[in-house]
This record gives sequence, C-alpha cells and structure tokens, in this order.
Amino acid sequence: MAVRVFDQRQMFKRSLKKPDGRAMYLYSRHPIADLRAPAPDDGTPFAPNPHLRWHPLRGEWIAYAGHRQHRTFLPPAEYNPLAPTRDASHPTEVPSGEYDVAVFENRFPTLYGGAHDPPKEIVETRPARGACEVVVYTKDVRASLGSLPLWNVEMVVDVWADRTRELGMRDDVQYVFPFENRGVEVGVTLHHPHGQIYAYPFVPPMAERELGEMLACYERTGRGLLATYTESELADGRRIVYAGSRAVAYVPACARWAYETWVLPLRPVPRLSELSANERADLARGLKTVLLKLDGLFARPMPYVMAIHQAPMDGLGHLEAHVHIEIYPYLRMPNRVKYLAGSEIGAGVFTADTYPEDKAEELRRVEVSID
Repeated sequence: MAVRVFDQRQMFKRSLKKPDGRAMYLYSRHPIADLRAPAPDDGTPFAPNPHLRWHPLRGEWIAYAGHRQHRTFLPPAEYNPLAPTRDASHPTEVPSGEYDVAVFENRFPTLYGGAHDPPKEIVETRPARGACEVVVYTKDVRASLGSLPLWNVEMVVDVWADRTRELGMRDDVQYVFPFENRGVEVGVTLHHPHGQIYAYPFVPPMAERELGEMLACYERTGRGLLATYTESELADGRRIVYAGSRAVAYVPACARWAYETWVLPLRPVPRLSELSANERADLARGLKTVLLKLDGLFARPMPYVMAIHQAPMDGLGHLEAHVHIEIYPYLRMPNRVKYLAGSEIGAGVFTADTYPEDKAEELRRVEVSID
C-alpha cells in the first residue's frame, strides 16, 4: 500500500487490479486493508479500441468510441455499479471495506492506453490513447459532492491532484482533465455521486485557446491573466461568492451561463498537483460553498457541468497558467433556461439572458453551513 503525504496531511492509497485488467485506486484517511478489486461480470469483455479523426475545418481531434453505446444507463438502485459490492456473486465496480474515495479505469472509455490500428479514412486518424477514470466520491448514493463533509471534499481535491501527477507521467498523456457531469439533464447515466478524469493525448481545444490568451498576457505584462483578472473581481466585489485566505470563488463578469462560477487559488499555480495542502483545503471550502449555494438557490439538486482547467503535462513550468474550476449550472426553471442553439453551436457566440451581478447576488444571499 502506498501512502501519499500531501504536506502535513496524510492520505493512504492502495493500488489494485481488477479481474479484467483495469487499474483501481482506493484512498482513505486511515490505512486500507488488503481488498480485492471487483468488476461487473455480465459476459462483456473489456476490449475497447477508440480512435481519433481529424476535423480539417475546426482544426481539432474528434474521438470515436462506439463501444460506449453499451454502457450502463440509469440502472435501478439495486444494480448501482458504483455502490460497494455486497454479494460477491454479483460484483459492482467498487469493493466493500473501509476507504473513502475510489478511482478506477472506465469500463467504457473514450481514451484507452491500449488503443491500436485506427481505421483508414479520408481524414487523418490516430489511436485514441490516454486514459479515462471514474472517481467515486463516497459510498453514499444519496450524497453529492457539495453535501459531503468538508474533509471528504478536501480528499476529492487531493485525489484530483494525485491523479493529475500520476497520469501526467504517462507518455500518452498531454493534458489531465478532471470534471463532473451532474444530473440527467447533462447526460449523466449513473446517479451515484461521482466524477471523471480524461487524460488526453493532446491539449483540448478550449484549454489550448485559454492557455494561448494566458501566454500572450504573460509575455506582454509579465503577470498571469487570471491572477490579474481575479484582482479586478476582488476589487469590484459585486460578483464574489467566496473569499478565503487562499482561494476565491466568483461569478465572472464575462459569464456565459446563469450562475456560472469560477473557483480558484489566489496564488497562480499551473496544476492541482502543485498546490500546497492549505491551498487545496481552501479550494475545497470554496467549492463546497458554491455547490451548496447552487443547490440552496432552488431547494433542489442543481444539474451542472464542473470542469477543471490546468496546464498541460509536458514538463514545462507554464508560468502563465492558473489552475481553476469552472461550474456551468443547467437550469430548467421557467424563463431561466439556457439552451445551446444556433448562435452557440453553429457560430460559437453565446447570448447571455441574465447578468452576472444579479446571479452572484442571488448566490450570496443563500446561507450555507460548511463545517
């Protein structure tokens, strides 16, 4: 069993191998017993072979993974594959036993280290190498990331940092992207609280464009773009949702989505794995605050997409980069829905139907208990 020590905070970690060959990692505040890693046994072999095709007009890679059509879709509670295994003859993806967070290779990955022999097409193709992992935040199916105890949210952030470090060491990985889709409205197929990590063999288009703007600002001014922008948000004050000693959360003045919120460390650090324990702890507090406020706004779970943007895993310092979390809520309330339609999908130009200042004020008014 490996023990990762993040500054002065211990996190125990056990690496396991599933019967079908997939890797699994268990994390806990306490030593973890020698557990067996289960895998669903439905007769479907684990043999993914995704590939990439080049889009000549957009100048970007598109991933093709037809096997994902067979992934588990909104099963009844008794067949929850992310719940701990109770019956060894009907295993789930995670074992029973004492641990806090589980991570395992996705059974239906978009990216896979063993991908090979892509089809020959009229556009350039490549094997879709890399990795896709599932992060199970807790054993409690009724919970959500925001409702977890603060120590558990801190551990999830620590796990993201650890996986960023490990996945970033692989030769077939250039960018590590932790994210969460929450709610059937954004395509979630399992209700159990969990997120995912995609480790891409290239820098995704949105991150590449963002990093390009950051680099241009750094070369022009010698300062980070997001750090400078955050100073302006703090000075303005109207859109601040959380202000901690080492992290901040705000609805940006340029928000495209209603209640879109960014959570980030005050210090311009390029990757999660390079934050100190205290910075990760305050980042977790800010994240929990925002998620509780989003849920509290309408007294029901708020569907959202949460994306973590950080520097590429290319061995460079990337002084221009600033790791941060972006949360995009999806609303179905009358007169408050934001759909992606012609302008957004066809032209890439968003029309915001609400003002960031108003949405930030609504979030600030929501009282939440963090500890």
